[in-house]
Amino acid sequence: MSAVFGNLSFNTSWNNCAISVELYYIFATVWGREHYTLYGILLCVFAILLSVGACISVALTYFLLSGEDYRWWWRSVLSTGSTGLFIFVYSVFYYRNRSSMSGLVQSAEFFGYSLLTALVFSLMLSTVSFWASLAFIRYIYRSLKMD
Repeated sequence: MSAVFGNLSFNTSWNNCAISVELYYIFATVWGREHYTLYGILLCVFAILLSVGACISVALTYFLLSGEDYRWWWRSVLSTGSTGLFIFVYSVFYYRNRSSMSGLVQSAEFFGYSLLTALVFSLMLSTVSFWASLAFIRYIYRSLKMD
């Protein structure tokens, strides 16, 4: 269930298209001979990714608490942390369909760096997700009145 919520931002057609296009340009810049010139748009997409991840985590935490399931910690971490899996799957797609890489050394370097990138994104989004859920939990329990 957490993986579904984590990839919720990629399931809509516009978000999927925007993130896939940005990933294509980034991969083409790093592994190809193209130059990336849209740094402002990349910054906006990155900010949108962080805010959507935080909102999805808060929504998942709310749904869990509404269902009287109070084990929200790891689910908040995995809710957007699974986005790293999407990035790694896209790197496999890029390697197979878009690049002309061959050989063991190029493949090992490509998949090694792709795995590290996916891990960094997973940890970064998991951290944002956890802190957003924790802030939400503290906010709702601070305003809770016991009679």
